[in-house]
Amino acid sequence: MRLFALLLAAWSLQAQNATTPGKFHVEHPTLHNLGFEWPIAGDANRNATVTVQYRAAGETAWRNALPLLRIGGENVYRRRENLDYMVPDGFAGSILNVKEGTEYECKFVLADPDGVNGTATQTVKVKTRTEPMPSKEGRVLHVYPPDYEGKRIEPSFTGILQAYYGAGLGDWSVVWERRARPGDTILVHAGLYKPERWNYVDPMMAPFDGLMSLSIKATPEKPITIKAAGDGDPIFDGDGGHRLFDVMASKHHIFDGLTFRNVDIAIFAGQKEVIGAVGLTVKNCRFENVGFGVWTEFAGSSDFYIVDNLFLGRDDRFKMVGWGGAARSPGAPAYRAPGDYGSHPLRSYYAVKVYGQGHVIAHNSIAYFHDAISISTYGTPEKDPDMRASAIDIYNNDMHLFGDDFVETDGGVHNIRVYNNRGVNAAHGGYSSQPIFGGPAYFIRNILYHVPSGVAFKFSGKPAGLIVYHNTIIGEYQHGDPSSNMHYRNNLYMGRGTPDRGVYRIANATAYHSSDYNGFRPNPGVSEQYQYFAPPAGERVYEPKREAWKTFATLADFKKGTGQEAHSIEVDFDIFESLKPPAHADRHRVYHAMDLNFRLKAGSKAVDAGVAIPTVNEDHAGAAPDLGALESGKPLPHWGPRWLTWQPFYR
Repeated sequence: MRLFALLLAAWSLQAQNATTPGKFHVEHPTLHNLGFEWPIAGDANRNATVTVQYRAAGETAWRNALPLLRIGGENVYRRRENLDYMVPDGFAGSILNVKEGTEYECKFVLADPDGVNGTATQTVKVKTRTEPMPSKEGRVLHVYPPDYEGKRIEPSFTGILQAYYGAGLGDWSVVWERRARPGDTILVHAGLYKPERWNYVDPMMAPFDGLMSLSIKATPEKPITIKAAGDGDPIFDGDGGHRLFDVMASKHHIFDGLTFRNVDIAIFAGQKEVIGAVGLTVKNCRFENVGFGVWTEFAGSSDFYIVDNLFLGRDDRFKMVGWGGAARSPGAPAYRAPGDYGSHPLRSYYAVKVYGQGHVIAHNSIAYFHDAISISTYGTPEKDPDMRASAIDIYNNDMHLFGDDFVETDGGVHNIRVYNNRGVNAAHGGYSSQPIFGGPAYFIRNILYHVPSGVAFKFSGKPAGLIVYHNTIIGEYQHGDPSSNMHYRNNLYMGRGTPDRGVYRIANATAYHSSDYNGFRPNPGVSEQYQYFAPPAGERVYEPKREAWKTFATLADFKKGTGQEAHSIEVDFDIFESLKPPAHADRHRVYHAMDLNFRLKAGSKAVDAGVAIPTVNEDHAGAAPDLGALESGKPLPHWGPRWLTWQPFYR
């Protein structure tokens, strides 16, 4: 009987450790990345793996990609908002840096020493997207401003709403009997388009609120395009109103080459639990004196393409000021953010804020907002995998001067990809995950300069699933909220000489984390240079006691005491061609990216000091990849709009 009980216990343990795969899910493809999710049951000992290979259509040889990340069992919570989420068991991950408009065959092999109950291999074909373009089959409609008196090209209309709906004046402005059709291109000629909000017969057909609501459902092949005609700047002025364009019921609209100004929200594209836009494109546009550029909170919003735009907010352009304590009633207590050193009223919030799947936010120049780019801090993810923040790309953006952060992935679920961005001057934090609900969230080849709080990566709210590769951080890494499943490679953390903190402080909620091949510049004179917390294997600790932290004076001590950073090195600012740290005591100062050189000096300690990572650094120049965001001998990335030939943030 005892033998039978032992055999039964062994069988039960084997059943718990074996892996049973669930339904494989392909996320919305973007132009350059593919995302996947594979739920599982079992694998209690977390020793299952999923290897990934891919090849373009017509190729015979397979290429290796990053393995999928094992996720599940991590507790993501924030008590004061009643958020409490347990990440389901599974795998998730991306095939990075593929070509747009290309079909790929992708193969995933699940392996577990304890056995796989079910199909262990998945092979799928996925095609990346291309840049949305106007249809060649629709009509061309010409729009002119109300004061235009020259010769018109027919068919012609006064203002957007007349061309889009056939709208009339006064009460007749909502009689929409002559709508635009999918495939139509609306060419907007130069001039000022400013609703006369208090005019009952406003010639822009937007009396009282100045709002232009666009709700037609077009298609990917036949979008509705609203585009500059090419004869000068078409300027949409909101006259100080709240919203200018509301597109949250629309599908597949393109805004191209327009200027939006003097409004709280330029383009509103979705409200949580109501409705949102699909296939919204905003490119080559200028946003000036706005509180919000493009905004959706709806979980079903998908496939936005927000690229090559200039966003200029309303905040202070000559001094960096934090947000804590802003705009409160006299006598009310002030909530001040950690590291805050001033306050300002919230005049400009986000340049771009999204939720949903398949969004691309790239090559934008952004300045003078609370935050530059954000995923909505949505809360508990929806159960439907197509109704949550996954498969979102944020890359090659140039970000300058914010009261809070550069990029917030807060609320993201799977395959959030933040790469090749440059951020200079942020009062509170740099790149944020507050939180991530399982991940992975990829932070790759980003640059950060002048974040006085020391919160280069704001990983809080107990995020789970963070992959941090090849970033150049000019500042300390101070991460004290235990997070799960974090993995770091080939980064540079350059202490600014701050006398009251070390260069590195990291807290892990679980034992499954890793960090290696990084470069650290210690702050001189600081004894607690490296601080570290991680629980023993098999345990999860989200609220560690102070005495549980380990502190180390040198990197050698850190390596010996933690088993992490085996190949990491200490460096100094002489690894750069010409770069000095920001003055840690001058928090309000504003720096300009064009004055800063982040290139590595040839032959310096950081060159060839990294580790090879498939789909991330396979094109490295030397014997091995370099540390940091910029590979020595390679051209610089193009940050910001590709049409922009002048520096919008200088002096």
